[in-house]
Amino acid sequence: MTKTVFIDGAAGTTGIEIVERLAARPEFTLLVLDEKRRKDDAARAEVLNQADFVVLCLPDEAARQAVAMIESDHVRVIDASTAHRTAKDWVYGLPEVVGAREVARARRVSNPGCYSTGFIALIAPLVSAGLLPADWPFICHAVSGYSGGGKSLIARFEAEPDIAWRGYGLALGHKHVPEMQARCGLKQQPLFAPAVISAYRGMVVEVPLPLAAMPKAASPEVLLASLQQAYLGSPVISVRDQHLDEVLLTRDAEPNDGMELFVFASADRSQARLVAKLDNLGKGASGAAVQNLNLMAGLDETAGLRL
Repeated sequence: MTKTVFIDGAAGTTGIEIVERLAARPEFTLLVLDEKRRKDDAARAEVLNQADFVVLCLPDEAARQAVAMIESDHVRVIDASTAHRTAKDWVYGLPEVVGAREVARARRVSNPGCYSTGFIALIAPLVSAGLLPADWPFICHAVSGYSGGGKSLIARFEAEPDIAWRGYGLALGHKHVPEMQARCGLKQQPLFAPAVISAYRGMVVEVPLPLAAMPKAASPEVLLASLQQAYLGSPVISVRDQHLDEVLLTRDAEPNDGMELFVFASADRSQARLVAKLDNLGKGASGAAVQNLNLMAGLDETAGLRL
């Protein structure tokens, strides 16, 4: 039976890509408000309560307001904002970590942040297995394509072609940090250093590990084996056992909804670098929302994904 989906905020970058992934899907019918009614709260409330599934691609406060408008018990929600990512009554939408069954039966799912997806995929299984200490002050470096900043940052990068690298969040306290800490079970917030590069899409998230200084930390080989076991059989996350000299992001990368994980190590195994490569608009946003929607609708989780 066809399910109805309303994307509130479909005009934004994440919403546009979700529409692209769903447009040709016979399993879903997209409910659309015309331009005149899109900002009419009464019209929005009507369609929010009519849809089988609602996907929120809104700023945090607008997402909270949209959830408050939903009175019908049958409506199930995926929120792509930061608003509910640490809320106890919401299921965190990273099925490879929290469990596909948990997402499939949830009524409220918070879509993970793009940077958080890479960090949590790398760290959560290892901390849970006792292979990395939960009380360690983790550091995370990451770079993203400029599409992650939405329309305003896209416009800036396209208007100022000389920008090659933009460091931000310099006062710390990035909005993804609370979910990174909570979903990995860490006793203190990781120090997060994000940046944007002059590519439209793509993301690399890295966690450097001074293993020799870390109490009860496992060897790189054990860390790799644990990640391989954690994502064994996953159609979306791949753990690469490769000896590479470089990991690249390209300016003309095609959309991709998968994610690759790597463990690099020094010759003496005293240091390691955990690396996640993904598409900030794919597994980092729109692709993740569609994967969660598939699970919630009882479908193959990879349907419509670009893998």
